[in-house]
Amino acid sequence: MANSPSGDSLIARVVRVLETFSAERTVQTASEIGRAAGLPPSTAHRLVDDLAASGLLERDEDQRVRLGMRLWELALRGSPALRLRQAALPHMESVQTRIRQHTQLAVLERDEVLFIERLSHPEAGANIARVAGKLPLHASSAGLVLLAHAEAAVRERVLAGPLRRLGPGTITDPALLRRELAAIRRAGFVVAPGSVEGVSTGVAVPIRDAGAVIAALSVVLPRSGEHAGDADADARSGPGVGPGSGSGSGSDAAVTALQAAARAIEDELRALRSSH
Repeated sequence: MANSPSGDSLIARVVRVLETFSAERTVQTASEIGRAAGLPPSTAHRLVDDLAASGLLERDEDQRVRLGMRLWELALRGSPALRLRQAALPHMESVQTRIRQHTQLAVLERDEVLFIERLSHPEAGANIARVAGKLPLHASSAGLVLLAHAEAAVRERVLAGPLRRLGPGTITDPALLRRELAAIRRAGFVVAPGSVEGVSTGVAVPIRDAGAVIAALSVVLPRSGEHAGDADADARSGPGVGPGSGSGSGSDAAVTALQAAARAIEDELRALRSSH
């Protein structure tokens, strides 16, 4: 694989080009891509031309560049995420029918939580998570579930790193986070008020396949009561794992719905595995 003068491989440069795209940055010029990727203009234009010729990128009538449908097609071929999403969607819809807020499916990806599906009611409350978007593992209910059940090396890496605060309820103390993760493993769910935003509460449960936790199923509920957005109250309480944690009967109903859906998804995955 040819290397650049800086030592980067061709694959590394292609990845840098593709990573310049985001939910907020969906269309760019080749020059903008080069600047964002830290590539010389000639290299950026050549890579963009090659990727567009293969269909991984596409150009519009103004010669601006976006991710191509070919990239989406290749990403879905035999993807474990697609299999998981197909198994989960009917049961996510059941949760959504009952909860009528946000229902989300997430996986662990490079020490972050990656959301691969989200269903939202038109009148649902605030939620910054989006499909193909990521959040820190320690700062969302889905991430906390995934981190609690991750390999020890992943947990230690996250605990040793900076624990950035996203919401008033985000745990930023490593010792407290370690205790919470142990409590989540014992309880089998988490209720995390204010972990991402002060106005919402995340509730999440694990999904297992062949005995291993492969995903988290979560809902985002609006917070009610006097402590919505109260940083001091969230700092005192943190995520909870007991009955009625976080937002009372709303979170209890969410835990029940999520656990039933997770069991059904696991049954679907088991059936798919035995049929192949």
